[in-house]
Amino acid sequence: MDVRRRQPIGVELVRRGIVSESDIDQALEYQRKHPTMRLGDILYVLKVCDPETLISAIGEILGEKGIILKPYDLKVNITDYISLEVAKSNKVIPFELENGKIKVCFSETINNKSMETVRLLMLNKGLIMESYITFESDIQKYLKSAEGSASENLELSNQGNSITELIDNIIKTGMEKRASDIHIEPMENFVRIRYRIDGELFNAAEVSKDKQLQMIGRLKAISNMHQEKQDSQDGRILLYEDYNIRVSSQKNVYGEKFVLRLLKKDSDIKNIFELGFPGEQDKLKRSINKKNSMTIMAAPTGEGKTTTLYSIIDYLNKPEINITTIEDPVEIRIDGLNQIEIDKKITFSESLRTVLRQDPDIILVGEIRDKETAEIAVQAGQTGHYVLSTIHTINSVEVITRLRKMGLSDYDIASTLATTISQRLVRKLCPHCKKERKFTKEEIDIIKKIGKQYNKEFDLKDEITYDAIGCKECNNTGYLDRMGIFEILDITDDIKELIMNGASSIEIRRRALEENYEPLIIDGISKVIDGKTNLAELNKKLLIY
Repeated sequence: MDVRRRQPIGVELVRRGIVSESDIDQALEYQRKHPTMRLGDILYVLKVCDPETLISAIGEILGEKGIILKPYDLKVNITDYISLEVAKSNKVIPFELENGKIKVCFSETINNKSMETVRLLMLNKGLIMESYITFESDIQKYLKSAEGSASENLELSNQGNSITELIDNIIKTGMEKRASDIHIEPMENFVRIRYRIDGELFNAAEVSKDKQLQMIGRLKAISNMHQEKQDSQDGRILLYEDYNIRVSSQKNVYGEKFVLRLLKKDSDIKNIFELGFPGEQDKLKRSINKKNSMTIMAAPTGEGKTTTLYSIIDYLNKPEINITTIEDPVEIRIDGLNQIEIDKKITFSESLRTVLRQDPDIILVGEIRDKETAEIAVQAGQTGHYVLSTIHTINSVEVITRLRKMGLSDYDIASTLATTISQRLVRKLCPHCKKERKFTKEEIDIIKKIGKQYNKEFDLKDEITYDAIGCKECNNTGYLDRMGIFEILDITDDIKELIMNGASSIEIRRRALEENYEPLIIDGISKVIDGKTNLAELNKKLLIY
């Protein structure tokens, strides 16, 4: 029932005598007010004809089997075969299993990408998918009833008319659910509340539209923002003892949207190996703690660069070492460190100049954003200091390209850069509900192909992997917490020479692979084989199939 097909479907439904032309006109008028709805779903809502006849006819037009799902049709547990996250994003429900075939209901069947995603997931479980089509509202209804606590509505009915209690309840519930961010978003007819948990967004509640202005007023008041100003603003909420909450507002077509970043004060810093850093102590020591040099963490936004840097700093932190950090903002306070928080009045480069006069041994620069900061960081590395920082690139080799584009000379890069580390965050399988199974032939072929590409032999003797199922412990997602997958590029003498000679990133990568550099995918596959995550989650980050 794709929106692109609505006119041919309408014409065909009239031709078959299922609906009249006036019914189509009424549906098109309804669609002007609800432009995201498809014609078939609108005819269903308007009740212009028998639903069974309507969906059966639409199914025939689209070459699929149309069905009205009833509660007794759902003969399998949805989360036994597909995570709620995937079910919601693809608007799909598996509902019956018979003789190795699983019946799956879609809200549209023209979206080949969506169907292929689900087909592969089922194939990975050794099942052949048989597709059906139904109305989106019915799929949403059944998915909502299947959602776990991460997507249950807040008990707003118990909050009375107090906006103060409402906002407090939204924030405290986010803390309880381990949310990193809370999204408070004005929609056309309501205010949507969403939580980001382990990197994924979940719907949490819909608040009535008449409370929107009061909610905005309360959020601005506790964030120390200007009440009258509707342009973008930044603020902080300091009302909660254990949290420093950063607040950002942005006007959209339905009002002002707020995003609250929940930063836990004095939270425990995870050991670098708990984060998923590959190898043993010896490998870590070779990669970090080098004087007269610089280590750079590389990854896109939100992939845990800062968390890993904190773990490295914690590993290096000793009474006899003077460690200074320059951050925006200071997210975790660590005993024994001199932590500097920059603001609008002072930049990273200005702070770094001052820090160099403070007799530091190790300097952490939150991010290298420009040529000036990069040059001072290099200068620090060349004068006896160990500098750690982050940069936005896709992998560890491209750090060299990024520094070149900032204006650093090949000599400065080669003489100072010691190690680049790239990472991505993947969700860990929930230990309480993950379900063991054998790798499928298709999955084994994928792993072997990757191993052959990078001359890596994976140990698949047990051929065991796990599916994400879902339980109360993991909010019915099948995943609990996240870990890093890493690649580490040590700048050896050969690679220094390539940099000095202006070699491209392709040439540097080729040489690094000859020196046992292992890209992200290798660490990712190793963690799949170890049962910590699965190929479906890894594919979301690295697109391996």
